Amino acid sequence: MSARGAMAAGGPRAIPAIRGRVQAGAPLAPFTWFRVGGPAEWLVRPADAEDLVALLAGLPAGMPLTVLGAASNLIIRDGGLPGVALRLGGGFGAVVVEPDGITAGAAALDVTVAQHAAAAGLGGLEFLSGIPGSIGGAVAMNAGAYGSEVKDVLDWAEVATADGIRRLAAGELGFAYRHARLPAGAVVIRARFRAAPDAPAAIATRMEDIRAARDASQPVRARTGGSTFTNPPGHKAWALIEAAGCRGLALGGAQVSEKHCNFLLNTGGATAAELEALGETVRARVLAQSGIALEWEIKRLGLALPDGSQAGGAQA
Repeated sequence: MSARGAMAAGGPRAIPAIRGRVQAGAPLAPFTWFRVGGPAEWLVRPADAEDLVALLAGLPAGMPLTVLGAASNLIIRDGGLPGVALRLGGGFGAVVVEPDGITAGAAALDVTVAQHAAAAGLGGLEFLSGIPGSIGGAVAMNAGAYGSEVKDVLDWAEVATADGIRRLAAGELGFAYRHARLPAGAVVIRARFRAAPDAPAAIATRMEDIRAARDASQPVRARTGGSTFTNPPGHKAWALIEAAGCRGLALGGAQVSEKHCNFLLNTGGATAAELEALGETVRARVLAQSGIALEWEIKRLGLALPDGSQAGGAQA
């Protein structure tokens, strides 16, 4: 049942009472970088880790749970999200600087952690300034940029489960390309990253180089969702997309970026269905041109509207 369907049938399904903020039928589009998508059946913001454990322990069997994070690599479909959409707020955003590293809450932005490290003269975390997301998502996806990944610098991550809080060493997370193996139903709440003393000027230079490279090559000021497809082994997704003639391809309000063609854009008024359909068109053209099947890096979640299919084709 969709969020809208659940409410039409007499209200959302019951979830446990917690101390944090709970909203039924809450709009989600304002939280996503694409600014598209339908409502959540429940939008829940726990007060702290104890509150989150209580929520996880009390959820009805089969109730879907989606952790939104910064929603920088996410398309929420137009029919919305059934179950609980979870956002970790200020109680999960603390950043603590230590002599040889940083401990950060899951809600802290990656760039904020990089800035704290730089201010403390700690090097090795500059790459986080080039990742548009939060620490919880960075751990869950083994986020990476500019030659480094989370797995290279993570000491441990704490996760909340229905049974309580667990601390997992980096070696227990089964890191792979854009993936970590978390326990079923677990939510990352905190992580500790190694760093080493370095000259503040050198750190600042590296971060400025990353910022300049992003500004020059990516549509960082557009309504986008970061890299759309993962890089196939031995290939760059953007190069395959360009070779298939998809740079600038458009469908309704959705467009393949002219600046970096592994980015999709909401140019104004796009629906989630248009963005997803355009991505599938790109995949089909790349497969036909190169024989390579691109895999989505952006997560696509939720339910399509009954009329979500798009008439007509994409326009070059």
